Amino acid sequence: MKWADGSRKRMHDGANAVGNLLVEGFHYLGLFAIGAITAWASVMAFVDMFNTGRASIDDILLLFIYLELGAMVGIYFKTNHLPIRFLLYIAITALTRYLIGDVSHHRTPDVGLVYLCGGIFFLALSVLAVRFASYKFPSSKAIGATGEAVEADKDK
Repeated sequence: MKWADGSRKRMHDGANAVGNLLVEGFHYLGLFAIGAITAWASVMAFVDMFNTGRASIDDILLLFIYLELGAMVGIYFKTNHLPIRFLLYIAITALTRYLIGDVSHHRTPDVGLVYLCGGIFFLALSVLAVRFASYKFPSSKAIGATGEAVEADKDK
C-alpha cells in the first residue's frame, strides 16, 4: 500500500505542476496581450490627436484611462495581485470623461447629470473604504509570483 500512496502523491504533484504551469502561462499571455493592446490603443489615440492638431479634455482623460490600465497590468505582473483601487480610478475617470463629453457636446444637463455625479461620488467613497480597510486590516502575508507566501522585509 505504501507504493500506491507514493504513486498517488507523485501523480498529484505532477498534475499540480502541469496545472500551475498552464495557469501561469495563461496569466502571462493574457497580461502581455492586455499590455500590448493598451499600449497600441494609447499610441493610436495619441496619433489621432496629433493628426487633428488638437487634444480635447476627452482625449486627455482617455490617455489617463490607458495609463491606469497599463499601471494596473504592471502591478499585477509584478505582485500577482489585482489592485482594485486602480479599477475604481479607471471607473471614476471614465465617468468623468463621459460627464464632460455629455455636458459640453451633446445636450442640456438633466437628471442624468445627477446620476453620473452620484456614481462618481460613490466610487470615490469606495476608494476611501478600500484604502481604510487596507490600512486598518492589512494583508497578513504577501504572495509571490510563484503563489507561495513570502516573508516581509523586517528592515522596513
